[in-house]
Amino acid sequence: MEREILLYNTLSRRKEIFKPVTPGMVGIYVCGPTVYGDAHLGHARPGVTYDVLVRMFRYMGYKVRYVRNITDVGHLEHDADEGEDKIAKKAKLESLEPMEVAQEYTLRYQEAMRKLNTCPPSIEPRASGHIIEQIALVQKIFDAGFAYESNGSVYFDVRAFHEKHNYGELSGRVLDDMISNTRELDGQSDKRSPLDFALWKKAAPEHIMKWPSPWSEGFPGWHLECSAMSAKYLGEEFDIHGGGMDLLFPHHECELAQNKASRGKGGVRYWMHNNMITIEGKKMGKSYGNFITLEELFTGKHNILVQPYSPMTIRFFILQAHYRSTLDFSNDALQAAEKGLKRIMQAAKDVKSLQVKGGSEDNKEIRKIYDDVFTAICDDINTPIALSHLFDAVRIINQVKDGQSAINANDKALLDELFLKFIPDVLGLVDESAGNGSEELVGGLVEMILEVRKVAKSNKDFATSDLIRDKLKALGVQIKDTKDGVEWTL
Repeated sequence: MEREILLYNTLSRRKEIFKPVTPGMVGIYVCGPTVYGDAHLGHARPGVTYDVLVRMFRYMGYKVRYVRNITDVGHLEHDADEGEDKIAKKAKLESLEPMEVAQEYTLRYQEAMRKLNTCPPSIEPRASGHIIEQIALVQKIFDAGFAYESNGSVYFDVRAFHEKHNYGELSGRVLDDMISNTRELDGQSDKRSPLDFALWKKAAPEHIMKWPSPWSEGFPGWHLECSAMSAKYLGEEFDIHGGGMDLLFPHHECELAQNKASRGKGGVRYWMHNNMITIEGKKMGKSYGNFITLEELFTGKHNILVQPYSPMTIRFFILQAHYRSTLDFSNDALQAAEKGLKRIMQAAKDVKSLQVKGGSEDNKEIRKIYDDVFTAICDDINTPIALSHLFDAVRIINQVKDGQSAINANDKALLDELFLKFIPDVLGLVDESAGNGSEELVGGLVEMILEVRKVAKSNKDFATSDLIRDKLKALGVQIKDTKDGVEWTL
């Protein structure tokens, strides 16, 4: 399926027609989690966003290499150049090896992503498994003249880099403004400038995870891992680098600087950033009392939740907003998403049994909906617009089902592709009741009760027939008598 794909490039600040480095292939690198805690709602959005991106490219016939890293041990959090590795800190508190902590939370994160029906990455490298590559990258930057050693640590020289390149081009920051708004260190640090960031840190005696290097026994800076691992698995120039908006600065800005310093080029064609999830208008955080793990969402065990929400409800909720817009969580929004998901899933069931009765003339509205859905998903993965068109198709499916309109074979084929292929294969939305036996059980019981009703009607026992109809309706089972028999839906 050949269609023009538009992606918003953070670097150029505009939508661009996607042109891969290698025709027919797409290399995608996404910053994964730092695994010192349970997967939370903030992890769900990039997980779902870049999953749809990967699925879309595969649906369009591209071969995709999807790399999502795991930040495990030996790093300080975010841009801190001082302090304690959070995984090592947790290991001390729980009397565990740091690798035990990293493994436990990696498995929990992977299980949460599996429940959300995200495709596993082609490669899922860990920072601790690529120390050699990171040391080699530090040496390249050092040899290029954009790094300096100070007391066993190595720092990226932002001022020296900016003289030849443009530090701040990805985030839109101006170096002079950053310098004027940053407190000078007055000799209290090994850095020459407060904007410089660590490429390699000499480890304090109490630091658990450390490795030998040409400069000291220590550990790599946080920004280094993604530059090293993306080059190893996708090459020095690849297609797409994704991550949350919170990583735009300093993490991705520093990555871009490292790439240019070591390779002479940025190395990434399209930088993509998903926006944040807020909780009833507030940033999610433990200090606000609104920090929600995915497991708490799935079980309903959090004081701000009025009910549990299924993984597909969470996924549908995320898809209702464009990935670059803020998404606000609330119980009302989740309950609305739950209802919308049920409508889509019911239509997917109904489309299988639609009867082809129309003539040779195709339904132009169905063709337009079909085209509009694919236009939306190819326009910077605009999932909310794609869903709005799918709900237009739901209306038509219900009309055909109720005998108000008819479709021919071509119309049916388009509806089949949208509801039986596009929805599960691109949007990743699946029927959560399928495969566990409950759907078959409910279906069998309803059919058995309807058979009793049929016998009652044939015996002119309309009181019993109406009683069965009303009881089923109260339980959420809608039945309709037609000339071809009885139809029912949940």
